[in-house]
Amino acid sequence: MNFTGAHILSIKQFERADIKRIFDVADAMEPYALRKKVTRVLEGAILGNMFFEPSTRTRVSFGAAFNLLGGNVRETTGFESSSITKGESLYDTARVLSGYSDVICMRHPAGGSVAEFAEGSRVPVINGGDGPNEHPTQALLDLYTIRKEMRSKGRGLDGLRIAMIGDLKHGRTVHSLCKLVSLFSDIQLTLISPKELAMPEYIVEELRMAGNKVTITDDLTHSISDIDIAYSTRIQEERFGNKEEADMYRGRYRLNQRIYTEHCQPNTVIMHPLPRDSREEANELDNDLNANPNLAIFRQADNGVLVRMALFALVLNVADQVDKYSREVNWHSSLRG
Repeated sequence: MNFTGAHILSIKQFERADIKRIFDVADAMEPYALRKKVTRVLEGAILGNMFFEPSTRTRVSFGAAFNLLGGNVRETTGFESSSITKGESLYDTARVLSGYSDVICMRHPAGGSVAEFAEGSRVPVINGGDGPNEHPTQALLDLYTIRKEMRSKGRGLDGLRIAMIGDLKHGRTVHSLCKLVSLFSDIQLTLISPKELAMPEYIVEELRMAGNKVTITDDLTHSISDIDIAYSTRIQEERFGNKEEADMYRGRYRLNQRIYTEHCQPNTVIMHPLPRDSREEANELDNDLNANPNLAIFRQADNGVLVRMALFALVLNVADQVDKYSREVNWHSSLRG
């Protein structure tokens, strides 16, 4: 694809060569993310960060990524602080705010809302999550993490064995990741969830049509014995009618060190899009996994900055100019290693 000026709305936009391009640029961003260098390549540019759903990692990492490239960030959080509460349409909002920004990141609770917003925007729009539909940048950072974790073990992205665990019906991160891994060959996916929270059938069909082997089960321990990646997701309480309904499934698929030791291969990588629900009744990834070197959830979050820096650099057409506007940092940063 031609990234310059493009909206990033769905994983379906990408071909395998596009993924390689994004990941190559993300690799080049590491010195800046680790504060070994500073670049001002986007000095004067403005990111409009529009989040109409609660967010910590995605919102802050988008802002941090833009700042690390030298740009400025303006934020809108929650419906109550926007004119949408006065009846303004997404199209009108987009027409106005795109005049104040050079690129916009948007999260919204309704599926398809970010694409609708993009129709009115005069600048590139990046989907930060649209309801239960998609979360393309999360899928990209997830696959980037998988690539880095597998590369350290002498493996590539083809031939992966991935288990996705938890609320697969509402989890937009796993929806997008399924679509993304379909670009690679010989993928084996084990989808572990309550029957009521199973992966949508159309996604399962897309996976199988792409030549992937798909196993659907509600059994955790017997399904994680021969996998490369255990990708856990939380119960998406906000997608249920009420808390009591969500509570029926909370804590159903807990992974702790004992279960990991007894049922997983010793090099199985543990992933989660975060936030993990650490409340006692849920505790989907136990804190006793924190010392496990294969727990990649925090490396995963760090990688989100690299991937989002890459996307900004590509859509604003500065990927080849980042080093030109760089210098060494003049403060101490413990991130440098």
